[in-house]
Amino acid sequence: MLVKTYGSAILGVNAITVTVEVNVGDGVGFFMVGLPDNAVKESAQRISSAFEESGFRIPGKRIIVNLAPADLKKEGTAYDLTIAIGVLGAIGATKPDELEHYVIMGELGLDGNLRPIKGVLPIAIEARKQKYKGIIVPAENAREAAIVNNLEVYGATSLKEVVAFLNGEGAIEQTVIDTRAEFARSLNSYEYDFADVKGQTSVKRCLEIAAAGGHNAIMIGPPGSGKTMLAKRMPGILPPLTLSESLETTQIHSVAGLMHKEDSLIAVRPFRAPHHTVSDVALVGGGANPKPGEISLAHNGVLFLDELPEFKRTVLEVLRQPMEERRVTISRAKMSIDYPASFMLIAAMNPCPCGYYNHPSIPCTCPPGAVKRYLNKVSGPLMDRIDIHIEVTPVPVSQLNKEERAESSAAIRERVVAARAIQTARFAATPGVHCNAQMGSKLTRQYCVLTDECRAIMEQAMNRLGLSARAYDRILRVSRTIADLEAAPDINPDHLREAITYRSLDRDSWGR
Repeated sequence: MLVKTYGSAILGVNAITVTVEVNVGDGVGFFMVGLPDNAVKESAQRISSAFEESGFRIPGKRIIVNLAPADLKKEGTAYDLTIAIGVLGAIGATKPDELEHYVIMGELGLDGNLRPIKGVLPIAIEARKQKYKGIIVPAENAREAAIVNNLEVYGATSLKEVVAFLNGEGAIEQTVIDTRAEFARSLNSYEYDFADVKGQTSVKRCLEIAAAGGHNAIMIGPPGSGKTMLAKRMPGILPPLTLSESLETTQIHSVAGLMHKEDSLIAVRPFRAPHHTVSDVALVGGGANPKPGEISLAHNGVLFLDELPEFKRTVLEVLRQPMEERRVTISRAKMSIDYPASFMLIAAMNPCPCGYYNHPSIPCTCPPGAVKRYLNKVSGPLMDRIDIHIEVTPVPVSQLNKEERAESSAAIRERVVAARAIQTARFAATPGVHCNAQMGSKLTRQYCVLTDECRAIMEQAMNRLGLSARAYDRILRVSRTIADLEAAPDINPDHLREAITYRSLDRDSWGR
């Protein structure tokens, strides 16, 4: 008897419906075709044990399982339940008519219990798109799938429970979530607040400008000056996620297997801080079975690279294209996968190998030229993509002893949101551009018009400070953001002077 059940394969951050055809006939053996990987092939042993523990008997006949489309590689353990239900349907243990209404996926334990799987959100989205009545997944994944409306979601704990449900002999409680209410409840639940940071007024101002314009930034300062502490508070001052951005972000984390039982929707901007020993693949994504990397997990959020010069040169160089195109393309012989990667880069580094160059009280012990060599570990093309450079100095003890709290992240965020609203209106007719940092040369000339006085200031800065030509457009974009924070229609000399101060590493005098 031939029976069909339905599952999904993950391709990038999307899902493709997979039809599992099971045919039980004369003969002996269990055969699986349709490009299954080893984990899928091993499902035969898990299914056999789960049947025995659940009170079912695997037939002593020939069982052929085809995973269609047959030219798409099937990976992982999520097909266990799909195949098991197909086999039970083929031997008459479940009602075949019910199987066509559901996408069924889950990993089976040897005892017949269900274990959580990855990528449930894109699977649920595809099931709704294909107009299935519902989806049956492990109970741990039910909340994640339930954020997709107009789709019945059932979280099961065992194979026996699923069979009883399909036969109408038992009930599984439908998991229902009010997506918008869940999103609103978690929208402002940030752990870190700028109110806890004492001193560092100039650095906070710099990070506010970076958040307002979507600019990449790098902080240079000695150990213990607060660079990591400041970076961790960046998501709290960025504009709140929209519901569509939240779904995008959740989809990526679902595919990566980072969603937990109690999770349903990621409502706060992600903050990813990979260690400097991270590999190229771990950062960008890919591998034998392609998975999203750290830069995709930071999509719609912040990617923090601490101790930037300590990262391998090859790792840093692969960042360049994603920073420009805001996506990652993983190419293989038979397929090409795109992962979104629209992130804000916040980097931090010591000013020199010993860490104390330009320190107000501790002398630098590095030999001549060491500071410049240390800085040169970061390539010019990568530094060219970082708009703002800010020097961070240690906070004096007198400020640490003060009791009053600093300005909160919520207050800073209000100004950032107001500035982003101006930019949203400005770029409404320009697809793919949402903030000042995304402006190309043409848009920069259009929206960053300088007066004669401002041109004179720029010329003087370029000549006296030894700024590179690549810094010119960056300064204009940052100036435009400073003007937006003040709701000023035009860039004035004060905006320009402040922006010029944020190009520390472009100065010829740095490190000499």
